[in-house]
Amino acid sequence: MRISDLSRRSGVPITTIKHYLREGLLPPGRATAATQAEYDDSHVRRLRLIRALIAVRGLSVNTTRELLGAVSEHESDTHQILGLALGVRPVTGTADEEGPRDAEADALLAEMGWEVSDHAPAKAVITETLETLRSLGVDYDWRSLVPYATLAKHTATLDLDQLADATDPLERAERAVLLTVLLEPALLALRRLAQEDESAKRYGG
Repeated sequence: MRISDLSRRSGVPITTIKHYLREGLLPPGRATAATQAEYDDSHVRRLRLIRALIAVRGLSVNTTRELLGAVSEHESDTHQILGLALGVRPVTGTADEEGPRDAEADALLAEMGWEVSDHAPAKAVITETLETLRSLGVDYDWRSLVPYATLAKHTATLDLDQLADATDPLERAERAVLLTVLLEPALLALRRLAQEDESAKRYGG
């Protein structure tokens, strides 16, 4: 298909497609003339993924380019792709050193029996959250998070079960990015809706 057809099928303006091509987010099409190229369904799929990451999730062009480049490079390694999408394995190949402040997060992970990277950014989030709660007088430690971790494990299982029917390595890699990066806000929204419902049932007049 020509770029006009690609624009129509993907819903992305031609000027934006050309910008993504210049930025290296979208692979070039098959050249048919000096100024013309043919595109296929893989370009449609990639364009929709790019738009979702940038417009819906709010990632920068640079971050999106690095993430998609890593997806293409490691398309057959789903675990690696998930790590990149979650920020566990930095695309640049560098990582912050693990600090002693993560002791509580490590205790929680050990209790759950989880296999997690030493450099997982989520560990620092757990540590900082617990420290903030205690500074505000809330008696909360890593043990209080165990029930939540159990629920999170079930959620993660549901996430990865949805990758099982993707037989194409690149499609599976792209879906992994979608489920980890894009679905997260919806999960938070569901929690808030459930809290509102529970509050209404417990305390509503």
